[in-house]
Amino acid sequence: MIEFELVNIEIPVFEPEFFIISLTKVIKDEGFELGDVTVILVTDGYLLELNQKHLDHDYYTDIITFDYCKENVISGDLFISVDRVRENSDTFQTDFKVELNRVMIHGVLHLCGYKDKTDEEERFMRLLENKYLN
Repeated sequence: MIEFELVNIEIPVFEPEFFIISLTKVIKDEGFELGDVTVILVTDGYLLELNQKHLDHDYYTDIITFDYCKENVISGDLFISVDRVRENSDTFQTDFKVELNRVMIHGVLHLCGYKDKTDEEERFMRLLENKYLN
């Protein structure tokens, strides 16, 4: 099951069904089963605090993924900064909904075992993000 929580933010015309279909497809196409995935949409400040507390990083980011996967079942929490997504959509001149979907897909790909620590891993994840966005 995929659930959404909005913490101290508003998103006009938020349509969870669209994202549920998109993320479920990614999980199935990657050969996994859907467990419990929660997407928590937050502010920059909220995500910065999580980044400092849990990862010892002192910078803004668009997503932090907490992995609770077991065997072939994808479960986890995706904390997403709506502020970062809005800024990214402006920077890359893309629709907010498309950029939000990209970030959610990115988090699910992490739950599927993909990493983005090296340039090569990051390029491969971008290819997968684009594949699933199309």
